[in-house]
Amino acid sequence: MIRKLAGILMGIAITVSTQAQDKFITRYGQLENTRYHIHSGKETTVSFLGGSITNMKGWRDMVCEYLTGEYHNANFRFINAGIPSLGSLPHAFRFEHDVLSQGKTDLLFVEAAVNDRVNGTNEVTQRRAMEGIIRHALKANPQMNIVLMAFVDEDKMADYHAGKVPVEVQVHEALAKKYHLPFINLAKEVTTRIDAKEFTWKDDFKDLHPSPFGQQLYFEAIKRLLAADLNGPVPQRLVSVKLPPAADPLNYENGAYGDVHQAVNKKGFTVVESWEPSDKVGTRDGFVKVPMLVSDTSLSSVEYPFNGRTIGISILSGPDAGVISYSIDGGAVQQKDLRTQWSKSLYLPWFLMLGDGLKAGQHTLKIIKPADASVCRVVHFLVNK
Repeated sequence: MIRKLAGILMGIAITVSTQAQDKFITRYGQLENTRYHIHSGKETTVSFLGGSITNMKGWRDMVCEYLTGEYHNANFRFINAGIPSLGSLPHAFRFEHDVLSQGKTDLLFVEAAVNDRVNGTNEVTQRRAMEGIIRHALKANPQMNIVLMAFVDEDKMADYHAGKVPVEVQVHEALAKKYHLPFINLAKEVTTRIDAKEFTWKDDFKDLHPSPFGQQLYFEAIKRLLAADLNGPVPQRLVSVKLPPAADPLNYENGAYGDVHQAVNKKGFTVVESWEPSDKVGTRDGFVKVPMLVSDTSLSSVEYPFNGRTIGISILSGPDAGVISYSIDGGAVQQKDLRTQWSKSLYLPWFLMLGDGLKAGQHTLKIIKPADASVCRVVHFLVNK
């Protein structure tokens, strides 16, 4: 009976704790440029860069509905750049293609903390990727407002219970502070409120892909930030950010996709212009019916010339994925496993770093597929100049 009542009163339960929840929003910066756009009647583009929690029906839809309902005279355009399973590393290299290529963004929401933990992204890569996203965004539009968010999973709750701040939260918050961006720590909020017995993970929040209850909780936190920041006095003008020196000079601020058509010396690799599976294994939007560099031939090889300090590949890790060998500039041959724990049931987009911190300038990546029945499918090269 108590659980049923909690469900019925979900909205009330979330609203009652509003003041307490405010401590989970840190305003290292404000959304004054967004306020200017909204109240000046200018088109305001809001983009959402994240994984499945962003892509699924939930908090993102609520934010869109809230903005259009609250600010009737504003002209909003929304970009959903959420792709399941992807975290900060993929975000950094797909940002140009999935967000900036669609026109100027005025307000950007970014989340990567859950998938960075699930995907095992190391801290250095997280920092370079997240800083790269921020700097890439602000170089493209110095007047862009950015909100960083750290969503919750059971591993983050365990960290807090052990007296540790999750690494992903540390990364998000440190960069929010450096670049004066609002930061919403939903990992800490959910953990704190569950510990206070306001609700439970098992029966209410349910999963790292939040139930409707959890989606509402995420939205309420974001709405408090928006309501406080967008309803103040309208600024007289837009303010452009002057970027500070980077925390890590090797960050991925110039991250972008490299075209598979630019591969050379293809020995057993071919570009399939519109790849789709011949079996019934699932795919992800944006990674099917697109060009791919593919080989199922034993000891096939391909080279990719590039100009940059970082090189990687975006591949499809499906049931037939295997292990590749690779080298850069004829150096030591290394191996990279293309398989994941989800490969048997999904052609999963997977982003892998092959070379980082290289000397600036021209390089050549060589990939070799072994003498087995595996298949290598490269959707994009990942290049950071």
